[in-house]
Amino acid sequence: MIDSRLALMQLSDSFFPSGSFTLSHGLESLVQTKQICTAADVETFLYLLLHHKIGCSDLVALIHAYRASAANEPDEIRRADAYLYAQTLIQVTRDAQCRSGQALLMVARSTWRDQQLESLQNDVDTKRTPGLHPIVFAVVGRAVHLSESDTSLAFLHSFITGVVGAAIRLGVLGHLGAQTLLAKMAVEIEAIATQALSLSLGEMWSCTPAIDVAQMLHQRSHSKQFAT
Repeated sequence: MIDSRLALMQLSDSFFPSGSFTLSHGLESLVQTKQICTAADVETFLYLLLHHKIGCSDLVALIHAYRASAANEPDEIRRADAYLYAQTLIQVTRDAQCRSGQALLMVARSTWRDQQLESLQNDVDTKRTPGLHPIVFAVVGRAVHLSESDTSLAFLHSFITGVVGAAIRLGVLGHLGAQTLLAKMAVEIEAIATQALSLSLGEMWSCTPAIDVAQMLHQRSHSKQFAT
């Protein structure tokens, strides 16, 4: 029986090869066009994504998928996946979510034994469900005995460290500034996680038009470090 605290650290560590750390979520495009130049800009970018997309869409779907996984209700896991897929309007973002979800599922199946992980892989292979990253993360969290709250926090922490890491690689944030920003975001994480608890799948929403445009323009870039 794995200690859930160790599983929490392993799953939320940037060393864990889930594929999500290859994404900049539009940050690279915004840096290239000089719309983001400073640590303050990165903080605003993160705040907008957390409050207007991740916390009210991805995290809501994750919570419902976790509850469905805990109740062993695969139809409800697929339902949460379908809702999030429909909510994710940009094709490049959907594709990236599917790729990182598949990468996470592959690593999890190789690391931990759980029948739901095998069933989810079969559903993805047979195209019964897209297998978006937040949905897979939810099932993996339940499989390694994390609580719903810890799974949500691990997901948010992983997302934030991924963006902060991208900002460092893009040269708009230093390592010391990154730690300061992570500490500031801890307050946001708690508030977002609490707010998402009460939202239904039908209440999911997102509104980040400037970031959405940046993600679409990213595909046309001749030089890029990140997938989005």
